[in-house]
Amino acid sequence: MFGFSRAQSIAFALMVVLIAVCPFVLYPVFLMRVLTAALFACSFNLMIGYVGLLSFGQAAFFGMGSYVAAWTMKAWHVDASIAIAVGGLTGATLGLMLGFLAIRRSGIYFAMITLALAQMVYFFCLEAPFTGGEDGIQQVPRGHLFGFFNLSNDMTMYWVTAGVFLAGFLLVHRIIHSPFGQVLKGIRENEPRATSLGYRTDDYKLIAFVLSCTIAGIAGGTKALVFGIATLTDVHSSTSGEIVLTTLLGGMGTIFGPAVGALVVTSMENYLAQFGAWVTVTQGAIFMICVLAFRRGIVGEIASFLKISL
Repeated sequence: MFGFSRAQSIAFALMVVLIAVCPFVLYPVFLMRVLTAALFACSFNLMIGYVGLLSFGQAAFFGMGSYVAAWTMKAWHVDASIAIAVGGLTGATLGLMLGFLAIRRSGIYFAMITLALAQMVYFFCLEAPFTGGEDGIQQVPRGHLFGFFNLSNDMTMYWVTAGVFLAGFLLVHRIIHSPFGQVLKGIRENEPRATSLGYRTDDYKLIAFVLSCTIAGIAGGTKALVFGIATLTDVHSSTSGEIVLTTLLGGMGTIFGPAVGALVVTSMENYLAQFGAWVTVTQGAIFMICVLAFRRGIVGEIASFLKISL
């Protein structure tokens, strides 16, 4: 099934079943928040889990995708598919520009460069006229998909969001299990050896970086349509930190880890909101427990215990 192993096929089938059943049991808007966060985490996992690039500025691509998709939808009233695609294109363009500057560095130097560039994007969004400053872009219409499906209905929007997530999830799986993905894993394990074999590692890393940013932009554009708003929170450094937490909690370098991590983190934010600032304290405590007791993340530990690949 789509190149999955037997264990992965079972896990994927279970995930699809849950996606199909949950909107009839849980609030669709909450589930859409989980799905957009999961897709965002998948984009980050592609970089850190399979290339070994730690970016502290992933929110820049998610947030700019959200802003541009929201502005496109509100100003031009285009089809929803075009708005989401424009969000992805925005992420790709920004990723190509910033990646060209950052990709020649590695380790903590790469992380710090991405953080600095992301802060520049944040202040651009704060001052740019089209972003609405601190107010953001509000009352973004969901519009129609392909001119036929009215997305103002939450259930219709949910199925579209689920489709976008599954398409992004399968794309990431295809990338990491392709010959290109095998080279990326080789670069992660031993970049000097990959270079000695004739691979232009900087080019491979840049392509992977742009692909990751594209998926993040699509996640941001989808999120803007779901909630009808794009704000500075989307490009803030705290969003980048949260996606790092989500990926590590679910299981870095596992295909299903980001989805599980997004479900856990989003559920904590939603159901512990009544405790105010204690949500952050609780998240920090859970994160420390997982780092100490489950160093491979939730999915990573399950896969290790069952001796399977997830």
